[in-house]
Amino acid sequence: MSCQSKQTYVNKVSIGALLLENGEKLPNVEIAYERVGNPDGEVVVVCHALTGNHETVGSEADPGWWSSFIGPDLYIDTNRFQVITMNVIGGCNGSTGPLSINPSTGKAYGAGFPAVTIRDMVHSQYKALEILGINRARAIIGGSLGGMQVLEWGILYPHFAEILVPMAVTPYFTDYALAFNSIGRHAIISDPEWKNGNYPDGAKLKGLETARMVGLVTYRSQSLFNDRFNRERKNGENIEYQVDSYMKYQGEKFSGRFDANSYLVLLQAMDQFDIGYGRGGWEKALLEVEAHVCMFCFNGDLLYPPGLAKNTTDFLKGAKKQVNYIEVDTKFGHDGFLVEFEKWGQKVKNLLEKALCSKIVAIQK
Repeated sequence: MSCQSKQTYVNKVSIGALLLENGEKLPNVEIAYERVGNPDGEVVVVCHALTGNHETVGSEADPGWWSSFIGPDLYIDTNRFQVITMNVIGGCNGSTGPLSINPSTGKAYGAGFPAVTIRDMVHSQYKALEILGINRARAIIGGSLGGMQVLEWGILYPHFAEILVPMAVTPYFTDYALAFNSIGRHAIISDPEWKNGNYPDGAKLKGLETARMVGLVTYRSQSLFNDRFNRERKNGENIEYQVDSYMKYQGEKFSGRFDANSYLVLLQAMDQFDIGYGRGGWEKALLEVEAHVCMFCFNGDLLYPPGLAKNTTDFLKGAKKQVNYIEVDTKFGHDGFLVEFEKWGQKVKNLLEKALCSKIVAIQK
């Protein structure tokens, strides 16, 4: 089983037309996904973050973004579980998004791609899983934009998963976080090469580079930046510091792999995120959750303050829901869910496998 559980299967599933939350209908929707692990094992659904994709495990030649967390004998053990990650609609890594062909024009949607919400993403994933023959999951897990999806999964489809593991997320996107997205958006649309979203294929927008640099500052803590770079100058010169070089490099690398229209679509989806919208407030929305919730937060997270997340779990506890709150001590801030698995991964493993063992004992009885 160990050999088989290391293999990954990447494909797309067509889910037909998708009615969006804004009333528009998106035709011919495709969802790209990665499926890895024990084909007879219970399902763990992974939801990716803003600039992530469905290649969570990847391959030996090209490891995925959580390849040190998911795999044989790792924290999510693919000897026991099958793990499915789906690329969000509106992205640029295989699922229907701005780079897809609009059947009514025969050209890429580009800036004309409709606005999508986190709820739209979850509905599309539910339809994809239905087509794949999956109607139940052991757990749904994800951080940041992925954590937003996890919370919506628990409200929209409360009986689909036994366990929800939202990480680095709060029940709504704060105004402080909105402000950073506003800077990134302004940088992109102010770029002379933006051309109202009609930039040519292969264009590397300086505005997108700047947006990425703004994001990077919010993903890590102040102490991490200060300790890592320590005001070191590049090649001993006085005019540029190592942190300058690092930020420019990261911006350029990102603009070469991510589509600017997709980035704007996903930023807008994050901006709109509020589980209480149209539901009478976030507390009332949480009453719909039936799964066991284990919320992970990370010290120094500027975008999703642990205090607000703690309020969320306190409310769930008061509502007699099954809930755990885990705050991870890290210098990585928001990006804590992508690193230092030794600090928190075992807690995920114990949560998943304790439930599994309990079920096995119950069956034996």
